[in-house]
Amino acid sequence: MRFLDDDEANDPMLSVVNLIDLFLVIIGMLMVVIAQNPLNPFSQDRVVVVENPGESHMRITIKDGQELKRYESSGKVGEGEGSRAGVTYRLDDGRMIYVPEK
Repeated sequence: MRFLDDDEANDPMLSVVNLIDLFLVIIGMLMVVIAQNPLNPFSQDRVVVVENPGESHMRITIKDGQELKRYESSGKVGEGEGSRAGVTYRLDDGRMIYVPEK
């Protein structure tokens, strides 16, 4: 009784198919490692990412849970009218104290 056919055992296409399967497994493992990377900023629940800080095309992306908000600067300086509302002091331990004016 013959269990293996000699023609199928020597087929070079089987080696190619096995290599493709191996590469798919390796790519899948790499994708899992990248997704679980602790340095990935979007793995946290609350994240603020600032792109091109201080430039005219600055962009701020805020992730709060599953919600993403993106703010883009227009390059214009903000204008408006207003009055002084109070004074802010920084304490030695780093806390900020706001004192409103009457």
